[in-house]
Amino acid sequence: MLFAVATYGKDFSMFSLKPKEGGATLPPPPPPKNALLKAGIALSLILILGLVYNAYTKHTGLEERIGFLEHQLADQTDQMKAVKKHATDLGSDIEVVTKKLGVTTQELTASRRFAEKLQAEQEKAKRELASEIATKASTTEVAANVAAVRQEASTKVAEVQQNAESKIGTVSGEVKTVAANLDATRRDLADSRREITDVKTSLSAQIARNAGELSELRRKGERDYFEFDLPKPKKNEMTRIADIQLQLRKTDPKKAKYDVLIQVDDSKLEKKDRTANEPVQFLVGRDKLRYEIVVNFVDKDRVRGYLSAPKDKALAAERPQFRP
Repeated sequence: MLFAVATYGKDFSMFSLKPKEGGATLPPPPPPKNALLKAGIALSLILILGLVYNAYTKHTGLEERIGFLEHQLADQTDQMKAVKKHATDLGSDIEVVTKKLGVTTQELTASRRFAEKLQAEQEKAKRELASEIATKASTTEVAANVAAVRQEASTKVAEVQQNAESKIGTVSGEVKTVAANLDATRRDLADSRREITDVKTSLSAQIARNAGELSELRRKGERDYFEFDLPKPKKNEMTRIADIQLQLRKTDPKKAKYDVLIQVDDSKLEKKDRTANEPVQFLVGRDKLRYEIVVNFVDKDRVRGYLSAPKDKALAAERPQFRP
C-alpha cells in the first residue's frame, strides 16, 4: 500500500492512492533519476577495457620484437661460428704448405738466434782485442793475438756460411721440386681443359636436326641416342628419358624457344630460353659423363628432340672416380 503526503502551506494531510468513491485518480510518483550514474559506470567500463586492450597490444608487440631480436642474435652467432671455422681451415692449409716447403717457424727462429749470437761473439772479440791492444806493450804478442782472433772469427764465419748455404740449398731444392710439381699439375689441368673443350666442340658439331641426320649419328656408334616427345605436364610430374628425367616448363613456338627442368641424380638443373637445335650439355654421375639434349621442334606446350649419352662410360668419364 503506497501513501503520499501533500503539503498546502503549513497544513498537511495523508491520503491513499486508492481512488475514493466518486473521486479522481492521482498519478504515481516519478521514478528516481539514475541515468547519469549508469552513463558514468558505462564510460568507466569502456575506459578500463580500452586500457586493458592497449596494454595487451603493447605486450604482444614487445614479445614479437624480443623474438625477432633473439632470431637475429642466433643468426649472427651462426655466422660467427662459420667465420671461425673458415679461419681455422685457412690456418690448417697454411700450416700444411709450410711443412711441405720444409721451412718452419722454429727453424727460422733458431737461425735468427744463431746469427745474433755470432754477431754478439764478434763484438765481444773486438772489445777484447781492443782491450788487449791497450794493455799489452809487446807488438809481437798483440799481432799474434790479433791473428788468433781473426782466425777464430774467420772459422766461425765460414761455419755459419756453410750451414746457411746448406739449409738454403735444401730449401731451394724442395722449393724447386714443389714448383716442378705445380708446373706439371698446371700442364695436366690445361690438357684436361683442352680435352673437355674438344669434347664440347665435337658434341656441338655433331647434332642432328632431323630423323635422317640422327640415323647417321647412330650408325657411327660413338654415342647412344634416345628420341623423346615431351609435353608440358599438368601436375609438375617428371618424364624419364633413359637414366635422367625431364620436365617441360614453357614454350614459345614463334621464337622457337623453351624452358626445361633436368633432374640428374639428386639435383635439378633449369635451362631457360633455349632455342631449337641448340645443344644443352650437362654432367651425370660420379664420373661426370657429358650428356646432351637437342630439341628439334618447339610446338605449343610440346617439344620433340633427342638425348645423347656416351656409349663407353669409362673412356668418356671427365672426372673418373676410384671404385674399390
